[in-house]
Amino acid sequence: MEQLSKPTAYDFNDSNIALLGGDIEKRVREQAGEHEPAWKDAELGKTGLLIWRVEKFKIQAWPKDRYGEFFDGDSYIVLYTYKKRPDSAELSYDLHFWLGEQTSQDEAGTAVYKTAELDDVLGGKPVQYREVMNYESHRFLSHFKRFVVQRGGIATGFHHVTSPPPEETLRLYRVHAEVPVDVPLPHGKDDPPAHALPVKTPVIVREVDLKSPNVFEGGDVYILDKGNEIWQLNTTGAVGKEKFKGAEFARTLADHTDRKGRCEVQVFGKLLCISRSGTSANDLDPFLTTDQGSTGATKFYEAIGHEPTIAPHAVPLPPDETKLFRLSDKGGAITFEQVEPASGGQPTIKDLSPSDAFLLDCSSIQPPVVFVWIGSQSSTGERRMALQYAQKHLSENGLSARTSIVKVAEGAESESFLKALGA
Repeated sequence: MEQLSKPTAYDFNDSNIALLGGDIEKRVREQAGEHEPAWKDAELGKTGLLIWRVEKFKIQAWPKDRYGEFFDGDSYIVLYTYKKRPDSAELSYDLHFWLGEQTSQDEAGTAVYKTAELDDVLGGKPVQYREVMNYESHRFLSHFKRFVVQRGGIATGFHHVTSPPPEETLRLYRVHAEVPVDVPLPHGKDDPPAHALPVKTPVIVREVDLKSPNVFEGGDVYILDKGNEIWQLNTTGAVGKEKFKGAEFARTLADHTDRKGRCEVQVFGKLLCISRSGTSANDLDPFLTTDQGSTGATKFYEAIGHEPTIAPHAVPLPPDETKLFRLSDKGGAITFEQVEPASGGQPTIKDLSPSDAFLLDCSSIQPPVVFVWIGSQSSTGERRMALQYAQKHLSENGLSARTSIVKVAEGAESESFLKALGA
């Protein structure tokens, strides 16, 4: 039986993002056989959300009741299918591969390879996103009502987020909410149920490693799961949205059947009053208790074993200029060079040519992103090398190797790409 080389962590700085031509590609092909069974899923041609997890060079459908729940030791493929207009017969696709911080090279390589394979199955129409843990795009996050990242994975074992931790074991979660800046996806009468629809304010929950020194970010909410007790700490600067989402997540943990009725939720810091219906109330919900007379932060810190550093809430920098680069193999040699916009200002869609591939560097916006645009007449070599040059560009320009990379094809551009070009 094939075994994943878990100790071999994926190198996010590797410019061979697709790990093409190597041992991983060969082993993935061998495991899949001539055809990938997952691509025969009856739901593949329907609107909605589908998720697969990489398991030993293969991909397995992720249970629908766990959609939005990810593990930092794994890699996943996420496909969102929708219609741009309700009366349209044509389907559009957002195709993401998500790489956990502790994923192995084998898992990451399989995810990348299988994503490219699915892209081919769908005729090259999907907008393809590389998502790296802690650097997810707003578009990716918008597919979930709640996005939870836990420690663990297929090779090390994992737990369900709502299951109580073993006795004398603590779990710490950071909770914060974001408002996507991307243009919302249109939805029609044939669209999937609410659980699969993008939402404007997804709650983001990330499990924190208690064994390493912690830095708490001011303005966020932290949940400590003690099994028979759940504590919520609202840091200074936390606004109503974060407090509400934190209380909502704490209630989800406490209401689980394994401990319902036996688990108390205690809130430290400035308390947001939440009613049972999930709306603000004048009276305290009896489900919640509070540390009267103090913020209770000291008690919370004692429970996790140390007092963390409180970092100021990050303030986005004003966006700098975008930069456009052309990738071409005309004449037999590959060239990669910056394009001077014809307008003399910022790049526009008129600066693109269907015969080549282009890279649009938007790394100065929040969150940073690099787009790869594939012209309809571009060569096989340009299509194959475009993502690798995007990764190389990040490395050579001192940009984070975890920056989102979004691949779009001519005629199937995403709204965010068109917006970046002023279209």
